[in-house]
Amino acid sequence: MIPLVVDTDPGVDDAYAIALAARAPEADLRAVTAVFGNVDLPTTTTNARRLLGMLGRGDVPLGVGADRPLVHPVTQRAADVHGDDGLGGVAERFGPLGPEPAGRALDVVAGVLETSSEPVVLAAIGPLTDVALLLATRPDLTGRIGRLVVMGGSVGIGGNVSAAAEFNVWSDPEAARRVLVEERVPTTLVPLDLTHVVTVDRSWLEALAASGPLGEALAATRHVYGHGEALRVDRVPIHDAVALLEAVVPGTLATVPLELEVDTSLGPSRGLVLADRRGRAPGGHTVDVAVPDGTDVDGVRAALLRRLSGDMPVRPRG
Repeated sequence: MIPLVVDTDPGVDDAYAIALAARAPEADLRAVTAVFGNVDLPTTTTNARRLLGMLGRGDVPLGVGADRPLVHPVTQRAADVHGDDGLGGVAERFGPLGPEPAGRALDVVAGVLETSSEPVVLAAIGPLTDVALLLATRPDLTGRIGRLVVMGGSVGIGGNVSAAAEFNVWSDPEAARRVLVEERVPTTLVPLDLTHVVTVDRSWLEALAASGPLGEALAATRHVYGHGEALRVDRVPIHDAVALLEAVVPGTLATVPLELEVDTSLGPSRGLVLADRRGRAPGGHTVDVAVPDGTDVDGVRAALLRRLSGDMPVRPRG
């Protein structure tokens, strides 16, 4: 089993991802940490507690992370996609509340890294503030991170919060640049270029809803259909769940190694992730960027549904 930590800002698609992390037989979920993002930090923290409680994962410590970006204040949330409660207006369907937070996110993650006998996979599916702070303040622990799997960015199709930028990177570009450009931890980036292809339709959601209370609650977050309508399709992306599947089943997504840059200016391209496709420069740092070409998109959808609907055995940590 893969030792796993999830840093998240729940968030509808984050809810799918947390459920996957808790249920996937390949994963040993060691901790969840909440960061600001889709909604404010108190709400993301409560939503993480709701999800862990509903999943029966009181064994998983919850850390409380950053409530703002590293440098510039956040100017926009994502209530138009996720609802004011972060869970599509149906947060009350999730619960009971899981355990109280175990401490600061940095301390919780550091504790996991310090005590793990194996490299830990860190899945970052919200703004990268917590990850940047961890890497900056505890460089002694970077060698214990087996891989970062980041949901964020867009390297060729434009953004979803601006013409240039994807929401997670745009929310804290300075943190994203630290993680994706300056650090040397093995990293897989799962951008909009792929998650806008791996979308699910109503029949997929109906099958999930029929699987039981968890599937019914997840499928009830229909507010996410507003995002599907914005894409002018009758399908919706569940971005973070796609990244989580790659985290627990490495190699699920096809990737290409690319050198990246993140725009931290205050202009219209703030948060842009620029991929250098000219080939790796000597000494350059590359990130494995997930791409549609070579990815079995139907297989990804089926794998997500199997794990979220409970069609695979669950092995909780214990």
